[in-house]
Amino acid sequence: MDDRPTIVKQASRWPYALVAMTILLLLAGFLAVRAIVDRIPTVDDISTAFEGEPFEEVGPVVIRSIRELANLTTVEYVEYTIVEKGTNSGILNWATGDSLTLLAVARIGAGVDLSALDASSFDVDLETGEVVVRLPAADIQYVAVDNEATQVLDRSTGVFRQGDPRLETDARQVAEDVLVEQARVSGIIEEAEGNAAEVLTNFLLGLGYSDVAVVQAG
Repeated sequence: MDDRPTIVKQASRWPYALVAMTILLLLAGFLAVRAIVDRIPTVDDISTAFEGEPFEEVGPVVIRSIRELANLTTVEYVEYTIVEKGTNSGILNWATGDSLTLLAVARIGAGVDLSALDASSFDVDLETGEVVVRLPAADIQYVAVDNEATQVLDRSTGVFRQGDPRLETDARQVAEDVLVEQARVSGIIEEAEGNAAEVLTNFLLGLGYSDVAVVQAG
């Protein structure tokens, strides 16, 4: 009888572990390469990157902002004139005449009514970013008589005549008409339209439009 111990040989697990590790490394490498490939821009991605930002039609928010710019487009002139108003009785002025001489000073403002603008006032080229604005014509917006500077320089009433209480009011009205006409002749309307065009152009260029053309509506 053989009393020597029996030796049992076990199969080595090392080759299986090596194979598993190799598979894991290959899988990890594949995933890493896939992630890199996904980050490489395609031709479409490159084309999109070089496309300009899309321009939108001028909507209510932009129009409301433009209307709030009205004060920036207003031009103000300070004009003065001397008006003589009354009744001329010739050689009998000392008896029945009634006249006054008025120095009138007023602030006259002209501007564009931006509240008249709506979506139809704008033409936008969505490809180039160019916009055309049809602007209403400027007009006189206010005449503010300076009551401190305005004064009656002379008032003459005949000895047999009661002074007309409306004479100064009528003289002021005549003065306002004269001052407005003076402002128009001096170019207040053209200046107001130029201001409005400049303000709107700078505003729209600031929104990203490439070119702005302002034309008169009508």
